[in-house]
Amino acid sequence: MTSGRGGLYALPFLFDFWALPHQLPPAGDWRVWVVMGGRGAGKTRAGAEWVRAQVEGGRPRDPGRATRVALVGETYDQVRDVMIHGDSGILACAPHDRRPVWKASERKLIWPNAAEAQAFSATDPEALLGPQFDAAWVDELGKWKKGQAAWDMLQFALRLGDDPRACVTTTPRNVEVLKDLLGRESTVTTHAPTEANRANLAAGFLEEVRTRHAGTWMGRQELDGELIEETEGALWSASQLDALRRDTAPVLDRIVVGLDPSVSAGGDACGIVVAGARTAGPPRDWHACVLADCTVQGTSPLEWAEAAVAACYRYGADRLVAETNQGGALVRDVLKGVDPMLPVTCVHATKGKAARAEPVAALYEQGRVAHLRDLGALEDQMCRMAVTGYTGRGSPDRLDALVWAIFALMIEPASNWRAPGVRTL
Repeated sequence: MTSGRGGLYALPFLFDFWALPHQLPPAGDWRVWVVMGGRGAGKTRAGAEWVRAQVEGGRPRDPGRATRVALVGETYDQVRDVMIHGDSGILACAPHDRRPVWKASERKLIWPNAAEAQAFSATDPEALLGPQFDAAWVDELGKWKKGQAAWDMLQFALRLGDDPRACVTTTPRNVEVLKDLLGRESTVTTHAPTEANRANLAAGFLEEVRTRHAGTWMGRQELDGELIEETEGALWSASQLDALRRDTAPVLDRIVVGLDPSVSAGGDACGIVVAGARTAGPPRDWHACVLADCTVQGTSPLEWAEAAVAACYRYGADRLVAETNQGGALVRDVLKGVDPMLPVTCVHATKGKAARAEPVAALYEQGRVAHLRDLGALEDQMCRMAVTGYTGRGSPDRLDALVWAIFALMIEPASNWRAPGVRTL
């Protein structure tokens, strides 16, 4: 750094000094760096500064490591208005002596050292046929309608220099092109929620959006920057579950805890889900609400039994419903060992997990099961269960516990319900 006034003038443009950890590229040998985060987490600034680091040399007219850069956004307008002219875009980040010139007619930025960046729209993948580059900045890949085609064309164009690289800045979306990219060994990722950039956000913004979206699918994706995967043809969808969200529990006349036990310590999680129902009137008027996911991971039978009993106490549950396919009598014995007076119903599954889940999913389709906030891990499993089976990792332990709870609250009682005054023969 230069001394005196020159050093002070340069300080605002030394991004390594000011950057948040997720805004700096990881060290090592990688081809694609994905900056994934919530809205306002500083992704655009990270991409713009990365482009600067690629094209700038030690002095304004010295060459950098890259001389031909592709700037690819969802549309040309978004490239121009966000990536180039935006408040955190390339022009806003560049010091005066290194600021490139925007040539709108050519859709190009040209730096004093003759490096160039060309704008492309992901809606026109064919425009990437022909040009070649040694670097690329890709913005909001998860939103591209022609994402796979545009990304594939860009890979063919990244063929200049010894080490062509790309920076991808995006809010996560459940799209194959992004999921495939994240799964590649040549991809590195940094991640941050919106809160990470709190100092640069308007006062009150975070409080407002957190109050409205915390604990929801929308909040997890748009604020926490989580990639929420959904299986095609799943019995539940994230948007469906968000539509059934409640801030507070309704009046309930019965509460149960569903338990999907794990027999051996260190294995699958032990699913523990608390739900309640209002069952006044005929079954078509019954409604349920999922109150909590108290699942525990990698514990001994005694530990998960204590956790399940504690959930019953905490939520005033009328009964604990436990699957006994694994463990048999051990499940009842260990629960009774913790609390001999606890009402326990042991159930044995005779159908596959997907078949058991279908009638519960039907109640959700009818809008008869609500969710409180902060059930993300459970909802992830729900969105990975299809008619053909579960596509997530491991066992859907939380989902199994949910199914048993809703079965005990809604499905089994409905099958035995008789209208008042109706006699059975």
